[in-house]
Amino acid sequence: MTSATDNSLSAASVNATAEEARAVAEAARETEWNRPSFAKGLYLGSFDLSLIHPWPEAKAEDVERGEDFMAKLEALCRTMSGRVIERVAKIPDEYLKGLAELGVFGMKIPREYGGLGLSLVYYGRALALVGSVHPSLGALISAHQSIGVPEPVKVFGTDEQKREYLPRCAAGAITAFLLTEPDVGSDPARMGATAVLSDDGESYVLDGVKLWTTNGVIAELVVVMARVPEHTDADGTTHKGGISAFVVEMDSPGITVENRNAFMGLRGIENGVTRFHQVRVPASNRLGREGQGLKIALTTLNTGRLSIPGLCVAAGKWSLKIAREWSNARTQWGRPVGQHEAVSKKIAFIAATTFALEAVFELSAEMADAGARDIRIEAALAKLWSTELSCRMADELVQIRGGRGFETADSLEARGERAVAAEQLLRDLRINRIFEGSSEIMKLLIAREAVDAHLAAAGDLASLDASLQDKAKAAVGASGFYARWLPKLVAGAGMDPRSYSDFGRLGKQLRFVERSSRRLARQTFYGMGRWQAKLEHKQAFLGRIVDIGAELFAMAACCSRAENLLHTRPEHAAAAFELAEAYCEQARVRVDEYFDQLWRNTDDADRDLSRKVLAGDYAWLEAGILDQSEGTGPWIADASPGPSAKESLHRKYR
Repeated sequence: MTSATDNSLSAASVNATAEEARAVAEAARETEWNRPSFAKGLYLGSFDLSLIHPWPEAKAEDVERGEDFMAKLEALCRTMSGRVIERVAKIPDEYLKGLAELGVFGMKIPREYGGLGLSLVYYGRALALVGSVHPSLGALISAHQSIGVPEPVKVFGTDEQKREYLPRCAAGAITAFLLTEPDVGSDPARMGATAVLSDDGESYVLDGVKLWTTNGVIAELVVVMARVPEHTDADGTTHKGGISAFVVEMDSPGITVENRNAFMGLRGIENGVTRFHQVRVPASNRLGREGQGLKIALTTLNTGRLSIPGLCVAAGKWSLKIAREWSNARTQWGRPVGQHEAVSKKIAFIAATTFALEAVFELSAEMADAGARDIRIEAALAKLWSTELSCRMADELVQIRGGRGFETADSLEARGERAVAAEQLLRDLRINRIFEGSSEIMKLLIAREAVDAHLAAAGDLASLDASLQDKAKAAVGASGFYARWLPKLVAGAGMDPRSYSDFGRLGKQLRFVERSSRRLARQTFYGMGRWQAKLEHKQAFLGRIVDIGAELFAMAACCSRAENLLHTRPEHAAAAFELAEAYCEQARVRVDEYFDQLWRNTDDADRDLSRKVLAGDYAWLEAGILDQSEGTGPWIADASPGPSAKESLHRKYR
């Protein structure tokens, strides 16, 4: 196919309509629920505690192998310096080689392919440990193991692809996942990268530019998402093509790493801009069918998202340690600062949230390992909630540290004080609210699943394009669903003071979760009834619905975790119950506020104000400052296909 044809395809994708974008997203979404989901039930008013309690029990063999590996990994991590990574903005090659020799790059790869075959629980714990040295290490391993080549090949690859790639990945071939483009983020309908099938059908020719390719600078293998144009075989068979996934060797001719990007945090991350020009990829390197790329990407992310909550656990534990030690050491007005209420409130928030972070991650990972539950929503909630709460926690730690919290570790050490990198933690954590789906996109994804039952019942009522006659027919069908469903939301176990009594003092928290789950379902129904097809545009409303469910999930996880520790770690049981109760009480305040804001807010006024801002009505308010970015370049870099004019920055570490 000619480059002119490629350009026209790219232009068409860039100009995708809202309807086309929605269709692409819907086609990639998993719609079947063959296994029960605790979190999905929360949004429908069904609080089934049996889905998460008793706490899922890991296999003894998995625990033994996991603990043995963690001991070796800790010994290796103690030889590494996060300060070195921060100063040189690079992970030393010897660190990477050490990790490879220990098998870190194959933690989730089955043992039959040379990997360690660790459970998700121990994979997350390993990420937390490595991330406590420097978050760039956690980002590198997560990008490789959770969303890079190993996971999609393990799930969607052929036997031949598994035999070819998984042993290499386990041995230390670092990989990356390439989806984002300069003008394409969470809207894949606009994708410009193309993969054109050759006339003989033996290969694809890949063209395009990918942005923010984490690990791309040093990767040996990458998974690339590209749009395959519609094409016709010699026998006349027509193929629709579509966004497809390919495993690509990074030393292939035509690949140029044009830039190594630098960020406010994660200074050691090997993230770049990668250009593909007439790169020939064997047809045997395609993962799955043509057009299955987005489904592969979303399926990979379902459990891959649990890596970030694991890293957030590490941030919480370190924040708690520093807050405790510093608040005892620093004295103000005759008392340690931790004894002043203004600071003690922050310490209590950090402690309770750290317990919750660990509970949410461990519960989600244990359920994923067990395989009996569908954890799509749990994993998404864990990612969304963990990243938001951990960022707030890091901000509170900086505040507790005062001026020292704003000072770098090197500066503190240079003047004779302990090198506490609180400001670095805040910088490093900030990207997690954007990584693997921004908080705003995550809320929309979760909300789509949360209201799925309503959309299915409403039918054409939820369609902007349906006729009045079709809507009338749909209303009849919807009335049957709601006639059966709504009565279930009136009363439940949360109204019985004897319910969940086996949880002791935490029983009242679970009763609150049960009542709030039914209340949440009712409020969602009211929103559906009020806005119908326009509900998808009420993103602030849907965001609060999601936030409520996230807090309820975290509360339930805390209660289950505390009860589990009563039997498995009785020496910590009393403290665990205190921490779980503290988190639940703090979360209840937030939940009540979210419920209140569902209907008492400034959403409509804010939307109108924003439109006027965008129209330039208030541009006069910007007078009196200088914008130093003016003239430095366009808002979005040109990503037109073609050869690169730059020297490749791709490098090998082994």
